[in-house]
Amino acid sequence: MHPFNTIGIVGRREGNADVADSLTQLVDYLLSRNCEVVLEEYAAQLLPNQRLTVHSHDSLGSKCDLAIVVGGDGSMLTAARALAKHHVPVVGINRGGLGFLTDISPDELELRMDEVLAGQYTTEERFLLRTKIRANEESEQSKGYGQALNDIVLSSGKSARMIEFELYIDDQFVYSQRSNGLIVSTPTGSTAYALSGGGPIMHPALDAIVLVPMFPHTLTARPLVVDGNSRIKIVPGSLHDTYPLLSCDGHDSFTIAPGDEVFIKKMEDRLKLVHPLSHDFYESCRSKLSWGSRLGD
Repeated sequence: MHPFNTIGIVGRREGNADVADSLTQLVDYLLSRNCEVVLEEYAAQLLPNQRLTVHSHDSLGSKCDLAIVVGGDGSMLTAARALAKHHVPVVGINRGGLGFLTDISPDELELRMDEVLAGQYTTEERFLLRTKIRANEESEQSKGYGQALNDIVLSSGKSARMIEFELYIDDQFVYSQRSNGLIVSTPTGSTAYALSGGGPIMHPALDAIVLVPMFPHTLTARPLVVDGNSRIKIVPGSLHDTYPLLSCDGHDSFTIAPGDEVFIKKMEDRLKLVHPLSHDFYESCRSKLSWGSRLGD
């Protein structure tokens, strides 16, 4: 007997033949291990001949003991926003690019899943960020909500112009800035967009948030790392009458008008990631970011 009875499978939304091959292999493997298998709707579209129970993207997490995401890190980001609220552990099969979050390679699928089903795995929790946009400081009316595992980004959107904004942390004024925007990132997102913006790489176990300015109009602006429980507020200005965009993991974009306020804080729900025992964060950095190995290796 293994610790997981019902296993849900999530497929990459823009699936291709490689994703379909891994999904087919995974379903056949799990059924041979007498697992009950349920499919998320996008995975089901790539497996039209499978006669398995299908659930919506949002409800799958309530129907399984373990979720397996087949795709890239983008697929895991999408799945995380739906699965975290159900507190279901998640493992990733990499059919994308870097694979920081989906860390099992397709050619080791059965070997690593044998280990997971035998209880030979490690787990870690990753926190997500939640944002709320309030219409203006006099109003309690919300213009929208969003969630992100990687980052929440305020940017100038399609315009090449700079934007201006004020930043507050725990109700304390930090600075006013003119730049192309601001990246508010979790440790998970520190190896993604924040890294390309000059932010630090943060170990996933850190309880911290990093704020990375995007092309700031000053040489002294630097990334700022704050406590993970910090309450962040961003108040955009009206420079050039530009209406910035706020995006969550590259999705759920909101147009921000002058006078609006953006609030960001940690979510209570966390993503529970399952890794093979061989998983090593620093080895992932070496292999995926081309860090140097030991001398003599």
